[in-house]
Amino acid sequence: MTVRIEVWSDIVCPWCYIGKRRLERALASFEHADEVEIVWRSFQLDPGFPQGVSEPVYDTLAKKMSAPREQVKAMTAQVQQVASEEGLTYDFEGGVMVNTFDAHRLTHLAREHGLGDAAHERLMRAQLVEARVLNDLDTLVGLAGEIGLDTERARAVLSGTEYTEQVREDIAAAQRLGATGVPFFVLDRALGISGAQPLEVFSDALEKAHARQA
Repeated sequence: MTVRIEVWSDIVCPWCYIGKRRLERALASFEHADEVEIVWRSFQLDPGFPQGVSEPVYDTLAKKMSAPREQVKAMTAQVQQVASEEGLTYDFEGGVMVNTFDAHRLTHLAREHGLGDAAHERLMRAQLVEARVLNDLDTLVGLAGEIGLDTERARAVLSGTEYTEQVREDIAAAQRLGATGVPFFVLDRALGISGAQPLEVFSDALEKAHARQA
């Protein structure tokens, strides 16, 4: 009897990393945590962001929100505060926005090798905490090697088009389930959690999902 949690997220999404931490905390106090399987799925918050382009995060957000840069800084400062409560130190000042499609293809390679969670953890940390540029081939290959993937295989995947359909299918599945943003958590395709909800929401959902199976 396994509770299956599917998590749709984007690597550049600050709330996704916060949601990941809250789910992990809920699982740490859940007595049936060994009966939980987590499946990471791809989603793009900005699929129209140009491939090959990298831009300072503040500039991207200012354009998207039609807001002055100082207003964007004030808003992201609030997100940084929430993140710090989960032990995450975000660097929006040095952060760079990119199209995440290739990074998501890499996560599918990782998932095939049982490293899906490690890939999402490493890539989100690289983007949000370390301000790395995640459309750079050598950077992605290096991160793949850090989590235990074969770097030559990772380079071959990223240099081609493998896992394109898997990424697209993840995004389509989220849309079929009614997701309009991420993070989006679905337990056994029966219970949904939209957004980085408080810890208690995750704990309650875990209990409900386990009770349904029991």
